[in-house]
Amino acid sequence: MKLKNGSEVMTVWREGSIVKMIDQRPLPFELKIVDLNNTEELWHSIKDMYTRGAGAIGVTAGFGMAQIALQNANLSPKKLIQKLEEAKEYLDTARPTAVNLMHATERTLNRGKEAAKEGGTDNIIKAVVDEADEIFEEDQRAATKMAEYGGKLIKEGWSILTHCNAGALAFSGLWGTATGPIRWAQQHGKKIFVFVDETRPRCQGARLTAWEMAQEGIDYAIIVDNANSHFIQRGKVDIVFVGSDRIAANGDVCNKIGTLGIALACNHYNVPFYVVAPRMTIDYEMDNGMDVIIEERDEEEVTCMSGMNYEKEERTKIRIAQVNANAKNIAFDVTPAEFVTGIITEFGVLEASREGLAKIKDLPPI
Repeated sequence: MKLKNGSEVMTVWREGSIVKMIDQRPLPFELKIVDLNNTEELWHSIKDMYTRGAGAIGVTAGFGMAQIALQNANLSPKKLIQKLEEAKEYLDTARPTAVNLMHATERTLNRGKEAAKEGGTDNIIKAVVDEADEIFEEDQRAATKMAEYGGKLIKEGWSILTHCNAGALAFSGLWGTATGPIRWAQQHGKKIFVFVDETRPRCQGARLTAWEMAQEGIDYAIIVDNANSHFIQRGKVDIVFVGSDRIAANGDVCNKIGTLGIALACNHYNVPFYVVAPRMTIDYEMDNGMDVIIEERDEEEVTCMSGMNYEKEERTKIRIAQVNANAKNIAFDVTPAEFVTGIITEFGVLEASREGLAKIKDLPPI
């Protein structure tokens, strides 16, 4: 992604066996790069949300499998495959809702197993590393196409609403998913405005999407989550773009908690509601969205908030509810396909239906 100073940085990348990424927790106050040296560190980077967003999680998981292969070059082919299987099982537990994670670990493991039939340890390592790098490259190509397909839907002078952070930070660092069309429209000279909702409880919109908009020089305003339907009702929102962590075979969309409410308001007031996600986010083995395992996170994300203490110029965590208050912290919800105007993939804009998604199931990667 481009920064204000003109430099560019990826969200996650690999240098040899070291996985490097932006630690998104200190943003927007500090841009921090961390090195992940082993599988446990990589697992925590996903679980504790150093990185987040389906695309970025998938790339990270793929690189994690490559790291295991590279760090165990002394093992026999059989032992290395066993090590990779153990790593997949472990990494898959980091974020159970994000299907890109499981797709990435499965793809790299399967490539390793295929290579084991043809040669020794070196052959397995090369196959796993190449597959992990291909997942990264596929994300770049997919992001570019999705940005164009979605960007062409945006008209001059439109106001756009987006939820959570489905930007470059949530992908591998290029266009992003839901913010890709916004960036494309801006770069093609369209005057646009973006409503960035805060997205409680971790405020990925206020912290991350707003930061990305500022880096790109895109006009925006942060709004509280409860204001979404107000602006939709008053005709201030022309189109909505959101990302997704998993799309079921029938077109149901699982995304950050609060997405369903926005979709319902859009449906009532006839505002286009688009989901932007690569094919890798579609779970063709899942019949419908009600089968998604919904992650429930720590109660303290709801009862406490983190931010900058301007007087002391340091990050701090404060409690906003009484001590020992009970909370439910559901991380995602499911939007039925009937409320989705279309799903923007790297292959084009699809109908949110079983038939629509089936059209791209077996196509070769772009």
